[in-house]
Amino acid sequence: MSQENVEQTHRAVDALNGRDLEAYLMLMDEDVEAVSRIAAVEGGLHGHDGIRTWWDNWFGSFPDYTIEVVGMRDIEDITLATIKAVGHGAGSALPFEDNAWLAGRWRDGRCTWWQVFPAEAEALKAVGLSE
Repeated sequence: MSQENVEQTHRAVDALNGRDLEAYLMLMDEDVEAVSRIAAVEGGLHGHDGIRTWWDNWFGSFPDYTIEVVGMRDIEDITLATIKAVGHGAGSALPFEDNAWLAGRWRDGRCTWWQVFPAEAEALKAVGLSE
């Protein structure tokens, strides 16, 4: 397991939970490609500008959104984190809790691609593994 990639994934989660966009961007490659959970609405996200757009949209919709890493796999340059997300929609008192899988590709300590998957099988397939 590449300890550096695992640590970088945890740093990204900490930055997200702490709403520290600058720290988050420091972990992202200038040309990062990202596919969020609302990709059907946003489309693909590219580079730091794409990350800023996602950040503003996501936290505008889910202001108290946080994630917890509950499991981690590291396969060469890819990390696959099992995450538990909790929060509320903006203007809603109704809480949500959701599980997802976050895949990331790392190079030289920076994330070059990340994508969130609703099902483990999809995440495993995307990173070239089977269940």
